[in-house]
Amino acid sequence: MDFTITAAAEKFIRRMTRLSGIEGAGFRLVVTTGGCSGLAAEFSVDASLREKDAVVTYNGLKLFLPAESRLLLTGVKIDFADTPLLSGFVFHNPSTSGSACGSAAPAAPVQLVSLS
Repeated sequence: MDFTITAAAEKFIRRMTRLSGIEGAGFRLVVTTGGCSGLAAEFSVDASLREKDAVVTYNGLKLFLPAESRLLLTGVKIDFADTPLLSGFVFHNPSTSGSACGSAAPAAPVQLVSLS
């Protein structure tokens, strides 16, 4: 896969999968286009793949990614922020310089604060 995960994001993903208590769990990340920011995303910890998911192993992490998410994450750096003003994933996409409402291009950075 052509994306990177920062140490902060890796730590969060490992903690979520460990706390799930599910043996062999994978971290499912669903990224879609939408909204004024350009991307919408959700995640969950699952015991197994869903239809059309692919397993992507990154530094020992097991990620379950649908096809559209894999395409949208190409070239993206996935980070995690935990500050008084923001808690969630932040996606940095060097191939974009921003977007306006109605644009299909993802903005950089895009914040995710969605827990499923």
